[in-house]
Amino acid sequence: MRVLIAPDEFAGTLSAVQAAEAIAEGWRRQAPDDVLDLAPMADGGPGFVEVLHRALGGHLHVVTVRGPGGASVPATLLLVERGGVRAAYVESAQACGRHLLDATDPELASSYGVGELLLYAWDAGATEVVVGLGGSGISDGGAGLLAALGAQADVALDQGVRGLAGVTEVDLTPARERLRGLTLHAALDVDIPLTGLFGTLKAAGEQRGIAEERLPALDGHLEAWANAVDRRLSLDKGAGAAGGLGYALMLLGATQEPGIDLVAGAVRLAERCRRADLVLTGEGAFDFSSRSGKVPYGVADVAAHALRPCVALAGQVLVGAREMRVLGIESAYAVVDLVGEEAAFADPAGSLAQLAQRVARTWSR
Repeated sequence: MRVLIAPDEFAGTLSAVQAAEAIAEGWRRQAPDDVLDLAPMADGGPGFVEVLHRALGGHLHVVTVRGPGGASVPATLLLVERGGVRAAYVESAQACGRHLLDATDPELASSYGVGELLLYAWDAGATEVVVGLGGSGISDGGAGLLAALGAQADVALDQGVRGLAGVTEVDLTPARERLRGLTLHAALDVDIPLTGLFGTLKAAGEQRGIAEERLPALDGHLEAWANAVDRRLSLDKGAGAAGGLGYALMLLGATQEPGIDLVAGAVRLAERCRRADLVLTGEGAFDFSSRSGKVPYGVADVAAHALRPCVALAGQVLVGAREMRVLGIESAYAVVDLVGEEAAFADPAGSLAQLAQRVARTWSR
């Protein structure tokens, strides 16, 4: 039996590569004769560069950028030569991810470091840059990114969403000129607008540490930012991705693509699904939000087109059987249901391997 293993990261515990290896280890214990094909996945968030490096090869360059709170943080630039084009892949979460907030006031968290990543890519000779969006700890509408490229305004653009209060005048000309000739692509994990009921703060402000009662006022700051720059564009799908980094990249002329689609193409997911008898996917928390550009839904969709069953292994499963079917998942299994929450966090790889061994009893021939 051929089994394709294509999980996302298990946020805070396992990278996608580690998760795939843990699932494979557990599966082999139960079904050693099965042929396993490991295809770690990402949706633009944490792990995006690692997964693409595994799939595409290329050269990794470690650089230092400004983190969301101002301290220097390491980030990785992936350079890939293809058909005479030098493409760079960067991951916004490495410069301003939620895991970097620590004691930083989330209202002051800045995306400045993502702009620095673009400059590094440009200086390295890249002619196009793909920016993975997801796992963001900022909500500044991409103002920090644009400030790093030279944008000017009547407020400080590198002081987070709170710093945008009262903004009325913005000059993006220096930022656009700085990267003239560079082709930009945004790999999105969500397709929400910048502001409003379905905007970035409403969707993920509290996950980034912003108090619920502060969300309306800060959304007003983003409204002011949008009015000062390009109101129409702020309403487009994807503008609210990664705290508004999608909006900043759109202002620079970036095209958009779901991150899961980009990664699926890079790892030849459709072709590998057709060769498999069963497809396994997974993530830390499998819930109905997985339908919005997330890895399990994307993998299940590709598996469905290949007429292959797809099963999910997750840290937690927060949907019922009906919701699973809507997401294209035949069955979903939770680590915490098998070993308990404490054990799951104490030994995430071992616990996931245990779960995979248990699932193989049901699904392996």
